Amino acid sequence: MHTSYCYNFEISYENKMLFDYYEILVLSFIQGISEFLPISSSAHLYIISELFDFKSQSLMIDVGMHLGSLLAVLIYFKHDFLNIHKNKKILYLMVIGSIPLILVGFVIYTTGFINFIRNLELLAWLSLIFAIVLYFADKIKVTKKIDTDLNLKSIFIIGLFQIASLFPGVSRSGIVITAGRFLNFDRYDATKISFYLSVPAIAGASFLSLKSMFDNDINFNSLVLLSVFLSFIFSYIAIKYFLIFVRNFNFNIFIIYRIILSLFIFYIIYS
Repeated sequence: MHTSYCYNFEISYENKMLFDYYEILVLSFIQGISEFLPISSSAHLYIISELFDFKSQSLMIDVGMHLGSLLAVLIYFKHDFLNIHKNKKILYLMVIGSIPLILVGFVIYTTGFINFIRNLELLAWLSLIFAIVLYFADKIKVTKKIDTDLNLKSIFIIGLFQIASLFPGVSRSGIVITAGRFLNFDRYDATKISFYLSVPAIAGASFLSLKSMFDNDINFNSLVLLSVFLSFIFSYIAIKYFLIFVRNFNFNIFIIYRIILSLFIFYIIYS
């Protein structure tokens, strides 16, 4: 009896581990692909976890996935960042553009207000509204280039826009791209600005999560390592091909997708 019981427990444990790995694969794919596309990674992670009752999305897994995305940006733009001492203007503008998000984000997270704005209904409305805003922004005439026209005023305006990404469904990359297009930068440059600003944004979010992790004595395990690795792979692929995409196409496919996603969420909520 004892041997049979142990065998059944072992099978059950192995099945649980396999399902945990499956969850990490799905969550890392969503994080890596949606973090840099104008569709909101936090919204997709929230929706998937709620719909399928995923158990693996712990605080430490969130940190791992964000670290994977951060590493992907740093490695993809390694030449830009390694030579940043030759172009201190970019570093200076990255810092200035990130200050509004970091300050407001710190207040929202430390006060617990973030828990009051995380709900499906608000997420659906914001995804819909900011999809429409991106549509109109993408019609703006291009008159500026990142190398010559990105200055203190424009980056600070973009930084103020970025605050909206603290609300679910807005999309950090989406709102930065929207702001960049409103300021007359082309799609490629607006997207590149979004990637630059993602470094302090993701680093800041990871820092807050790490602080909570140490406060709660959360253990590090193999699932976390897997989340870092998979998120890095998917993020790197997303960065590479999204930059190719924006050189040749407009953002209509993402706008349509967000509208459909919003309608789907409304259906779930009100049906």
